[in-house]
Formats: sequence, structure tokens, C-alpha cells
Amino acid sequence: MTDKSKPFKYSPDYAVPPGVTISELLNHLGMTQVELADRTGRPEKTISDIVNGKQGVTPETALQFERVLGMSASFWNNLEKNYRESLVRIEEVKALEKQINWLENFPIESIIKNGWMQKHDNAVAQLQELLSFMGVASPKELSVSCSSAIFRKSKKIQTDPWTLCAWLRKGELEAQSVECKPYDKNKFKESLYKIREMTITPDTPSILPHWGKLCAESGVALVIIQELPKLKVNGATRWLKDKAVIQLSLLNKYEDILWFSFFHEAAHILLHGRKDVFIEDRNKFDQNDMEKEADQFAEDFLVPRNEYNEFILKDDFNHSTVNNFAKKIGVGPGIVVGRLQHEGLIKYNELASFKPRLCWKQPSKNN
Repeated sequence: MTDKSKPFKYSPDYAVPPGVTISELLNHLGMTQVELADRTGRPEKTISDIVNGKQGVTPETALQFERVLGMSASFWNNLEKNYRESLVRIEEVKALEKQINWLENFPIESIIKNGWMQKHDNAVAQLQELLSFMGVASPKELSVSCSSAIFRKSKKIQTDPWTLCAWLRKGELEAQSVECKPYDKNKFKESLYKIREMTITPDTPSILPHWGKLCAESGVALVIIQELPKLKVNGATRWLKDKAVIQLSLLNKYEDILWFSFFHEAAHILLHGRKDVFIEDRNKFDQNDMEKEADQFAEDFLVPRNEYNEFILKDDFNHSTVNNFAKKIGVGPGIVVGRLQHEGLIKYNELASFKPRLCWKQPSKNN
């Protein structure tokens, strides 16, 4: 059964040259090719080549046909344009038929399930859809596009590179639609303190619009993009011209990790250059200095080191002491629990009630 909700797109595997229409019109008018040549002032061979598809209709010829045959010049120009475009599309299909194995690199079913692409029964059409989604003309450019952002990363990166490339592309598309003011470093610093206060909100999804708005007013686009299978990334940072982009996933589903990932990416914006793409794959065994610096920034910004050191000296971690300490420093208790768990001071199943899991919801537009 045909899905009527989707427009039917007819893509023939042949191209009809303007000469077919000319021949039909000449028969209708009772005019010969010789007479058409005489009336337009064109050599008979030129008319014959046009009718037989061996030569194209030029704008000058189109205007002459308008005078002689009564059909507008734009009609003939469009026929010629459509014919040439059809030829190119047919050649593209032939080339893509030999490259459909590219689909195997990407988690196509999950991308479709997330609503990022439409499903096609034809493999070539699906590959064309993938190329359009990724914003490249051919698989060759697809390889170059992904390698520029992914393959220069560590060889120890835990995420499938093509999956990561697709996830980053979706973030790029979402970030392009976020209206941001020009980036202002001082304003972004100020906004981070306001965003830190949001960590005490029990319902994180409810503050996403305000969170995103604070970022956008500082020149930073915040996008939360659903993860894909084999994606082992909590966040990424990059620049789109003068707009900084923080892209987060809900990979580990815990609020404290989402908050930590955000402030980690914020550190890259504040402390590091605009040229690189920073990908937080949480590979602790292969972190460069900038990643360590971003980690340190996030840790200290969320839980000030001096106060934290005093707190852990007491070695008394229960619901009451953790909650009181979290209130004292003005953050959600789950962040304190996450810090204690990460440093091995408590087990990962202790104080779990302070760390609610997040369910995926399509985030509200940040603008």
C-alpha cells in the first residue's frame, strides 16, 4: 500500500531530449525540418541534430523557436535544462549503484527511527538520502567530511567513527537553526553561574528552554541530540563561524553526567581555540592536556575544590550529609554523589536515589 503521507517522487531511468517535442510539434503543424531551418535561419544539419538529441537548444535558438513554433523561449530552455539534468541524474544513479556498500558504514535504521532521514526501499535512493542528510555531493566527499572531524582524533576513540559523524551532522543541522547573539566570552561566563543554579531543579527537561536561551544570548548554541548505537560520546564542542556549539547526548542517562558534560564542553569554549572539534568520548586512558583541563574546570566549577576537600575529610557520606553539602554549595545532590562515585569514595550503587535517570524527549527549541 502506498503511503499517501509522503509525496511520490518519479525518477525515470531515461531522458527525453527537446527534439522529441520538436518532432511532434512539426508533425502537428505540418512543417518539415527543412522548412523549420529556413524559417529560423539555422542550417538544416543543426535542426536535424537538435531533433535527434545530438545538439542542445541554445537560448538564441529557443527565442527563434518561440517566433516560428509559437511556444515560448522559456518553454524550450526548460526542456533543455530538464533534459541535461536528467542525463546527469541517470549517470549519478549508475555511479551510486557501485557504491551502495557505503550504507553499511552508517546505522541507517536508527537514523531513520530517530526521524533524521526518510526510509527508501531502493538502495540508491537511500544512499542519496544519506548524502543529502550529511550535506555532501558523493561518497568521496562523505569520506573527506567525516575524516576531517573524526579520523584525526585518537586511534583509541571508543565510538564508531561513521556513527559519530552522523550524530555530529545532526547537531550541526540543529545548531544552524538556533538564533544566537554574537559570542561574548564574559557573558557566557556569567551565564554559567546561572546555569549551575539550575542543577538543583528536580526536573531537568523542564529547564531546557531556559538553559538553551541563556547559552544563545551568549553566542552559544546548545543542542541535545539523541544518541545512536555504538555512540560512546557524552558531548562535543565546535564552532560554526562565529557561533559556538555545545552538543550533548543522554548516553549515560544520568543527570549528573549531563551537567558535567555541559560544563566540560563550556570549558573548551572558554579556554581553547576555535579551530578544533572537541569530542568527549570519556576515554580516560588517552586524554590530552586540553581534555584534562576541561575536566578540571567542570569539577571545580560544579564542586569547589576547597569545600569538597573539607567535606570528604569527614568521611561520612549519607543522604543527610550529602544533601546538606549540596545545599551549602548550591548544586544538585546528584552532582556531589557523582563526584564521590567517580573518585571511588562510595560505590556506584550507593545514594542512587540522588541520581535520577533521564528519559529521551525531543528537546524544545532553544531560541
